[in-house]
Amino acid sequence: MGMGGNTNEEYNSEINVTPMVDIMLVLLIIFMVVTPLLQQGVSVNLPRETIGAVEDPDIIKETSVLISIPNNNEFYIGKEKFAKEVMGDKIKKLMEGKTPEKRIVYIKSGVDVSYGTVVEAINVIRKQDIDKIGLVADRKKGQQQGK
Repeated sequence: MGMGGNTNEEYNSEINVTPMVDIMLVLLIIFMVVTPLLQQGVSVNLPRETIGAVEDPDIIKETSVLISIPNNNEFYIGKEKFAKEVMGDKIKKLMEGKTPEKRIVYIKSGVDVSYGTVVEAINVIRKQDIDKIGLVADRKKGQQQGK
């Protein structure tokens, strides 16, 4: 096995797959950890029968204020839970500096939430001098946007 001598060793032309598998497993773990963090807000079982509903593109923006009501008397702004009494102050702080056209609060209510709970949330929002309130519902599968 000299430096300049003739050798009968041949080069190994097979691909070493082990480093590639290691990288793929690391990427898989990263995606498994990051994916649940990408979900915005609280999961709510939304009403499905929405005829004539128009989708507002501002709902998915990070600057929009989305109130989730998964159950009666449970109010979330983003992922944080708030009491009904404190919710008004939080909304007021989030709306500071926004133009009147951009002062919209969206309400995402579950199917089993009573009408009175949604009305209470609307009353709290209206007390903060906000006139535009959007109600979020699931679009029917197969329904085209704008119909």
